[in-house]
Amino acid sequence: MLRLEGLSKRYKTGDQALTDINLVVPNGQVMALIGPSGAGKSTLIRCVNRLVEPTKGKVFLGDLELTKLGSGALRRARRKMGMIFQEYALVERLTVMENVLSGRLGYVGFWTSWTRKFPKKDIQEAYRLLDRVGLMHMADKRADQLSGGQRQRVGICRALIQNPDLLLVDEPTASLDPKTSRQIMRLINELCAERGLAAIINIHDVLLAQMYSQRVVGLELGNVVYDGPPDGLTPEVLTRIYGEEDWEATIEKVEDEDEDEIGEEIDAISSPTKPEQKTIVASGES
Repeated sequence: MLRLEGLSKRYKTGDQALTDINLVVPNGQVMALIGPSGAGKSTLIRCVNRLVEPTKGKVFLGDLELTKLGSGALRRARRKMGMIFQEYALVERLTVMENVLSGRLGYVGFWTSWTRKFPKKDIQEAYRLLDRVGLMHMADKRADQLSGGQRQRVGICRALIQNPDLLLVDEPTASLDPKTSRQIMRLINELCAERGLAAIINIHDVLLAQMYSQRVVGLELGNVVYDGPPDGLTPEVLTRIYGEEDWEATIEKVEDEDEDEIGEEIDAISSPTKPEQKTIVASGES
């Protein structure tokens, strides 16, 4: 469980990015964080793992207060916070497998990380995760040979191999086409449900936030102006968050997309696809 108490951030420029944020995100909940550019969404996520230092307030992961940890203890605590980035943050010259295994760097010694000779159990878990996201056959391809959706799946695997208690997801669909965006959001939801993970997803797309989250928090100028279920995003609420717009059209679109989702699931059940043959890379085992 993640808990924020009175979290605030003022930058040296004097800009107030967050003001007295109080939130609890229980295990297993996928929470979408929405709001216009500059509302404080990315700042909030980065204050949680202290990539940005809060000005005041407290952050708890379970019973551990992250905001009072020294550098060594913070490094250990970050093992339990998987981060998924908008721009993927992969090492282009490394293989898919090596990028996934980089999520274990917080657990292994210097020599192991230098030589990239990871324990056999870590390699087996990396294969299992790649199989789960449909990328087993690409384990030894270089990251720069992947599509955007494939890169984001590798980033998800890298975060999950940390065995985290919390996922922090920053604009996971910003560089993806609509179909791939839906696949990635669906995958994040399924994985959080399977593992009982809490997740905060910073996302600009209101439609995707409504379709693929159990809870939506709306920020406006660093303040929480909405905290509730996706179907509570009425035109009045969306106007308060973003300003005047034809929000009725957005709500109708969500209803149409929900019907499409049901149709896709029925098609998938009635016409199952044949599983792909897997190729396993033997190198790298210790």
